[in-house]
Amino acid sequence: MLYTMRTTIPCLMVAAWLSTAASAQIDQPKQQQMTREAQTKETYHALFGGEALTGQGTDPELMDILQKFIFGDVFHSGVLNDRQRELITIVTLTAQQALPQLKAHTNAALNVGVTPIEIREAVYQCGPYIGYPRTLNAVGVINDVFKERGIALPLEAQGTVTESDRMAEGKSIQDKLYGNEIADLMKTLPAGFDRTVPDLLTGGNFGDYYTRGGLDVKTRELLMYCVLATLGAEFQLKAHVRGSLNAGNTKEELIAAMVQCIGYIGFPAAINAINIIRTN
Repeated sequence: MLYTMRTTIPCLMVAAWLSTAASAQIDQPKQQQMTREAQTKETYHALFGGEALTGQGTDPELMDILQKFIFGDVFHSGVLNDRQRELITIVTLTAQQALPQLKAHTNAALNVGVTPIEIREAVYQCGPYIGYPRTLNAVGVINDVFKERGIALPLEAQGTVTESDRMAEGKSIQDKLYGNEIADLMKTLPAGFDRTVPDLLTGGNFGDYYTRGGLDVKTRELLMYCVLATLGAEFQLKAHVRGSLNAGNTKEELIAAMVQCIGYIGFPAAINAINIIRTN
C-alpha cells in the first residue's frame, strides 16, 4: 500500500523541482541510446531475472505503467547506483510492511551485488524508527530469502560496542550529527524524563545501531531519511536533513533518494521530503 500525506507546495513548483533534478542527473548518452521500454526491460531483468512488459496477467496495463515508471524512468535518474536504490527500496518497504514486495526486492538486491549483511543492517536500522514488531516481520522475510538462496544464518556479527561503552560511542556519533538538539528539546519534560528520553535515543539508536559494521554512518543516515519520508515524519525529516548532510551526504544524493522512493511511497510524501531538503 502506498503511504500518502498532504502536500504543502503547489503542483507547478513540484513539477519544476523534479524536472530540474532529474534532467540534471540522468545519464544522457545512455538515455539517447536506449528507449524507455528497453531501459525498463534491461533494469527489470538485472534485478529480478525475469521479463518486464509481458502484457500478461490480470492487470497488464497497470504493470506496464508501473514498470516503465520505476524501472524505465526512476532507476535511470539521479546519482545513485543500483545497490543504493535497492537498499532504499528495502527500507521503504520495511517501513510500509509491504512484505511480499520486500521479499522480491531482497532477491533483487542480492542480484545486483548488495551483500546479505548490508541488507540485514538496513533492516535492523529501521528498528528505532518503525518499532520492533514491524522490524521483526521484515527480518523474517529477508531471512527466508537468505535460506532459500543457501546463505547460512546467523550472519556474521557486526556489533562493536559493549554495555560499558555503548552510550559514550553513541553520543560521539550523535554529537557529530545533531549536537545537543534532542537534549535541548527535552529539557521541559517532567523531572527524570528530561534525561531518560534523550538517553534512550542515544543508546537505543546511535549506540546500538550507528556503531555497527556492515553500513557506514553516511548510508544509515540516507536510508533513515527515506524511512522518515515513508512515515511522513515531517518534524524528524527537518532534523535529519542536517544530520544526513553532516554525515557526508549531499542534497543531490538526498533528492535522488526521494525520487527513488516516489514509486513506493507516492508523490505527496516524497515531494514534502524534497521540499524540506530544498529549504535547509
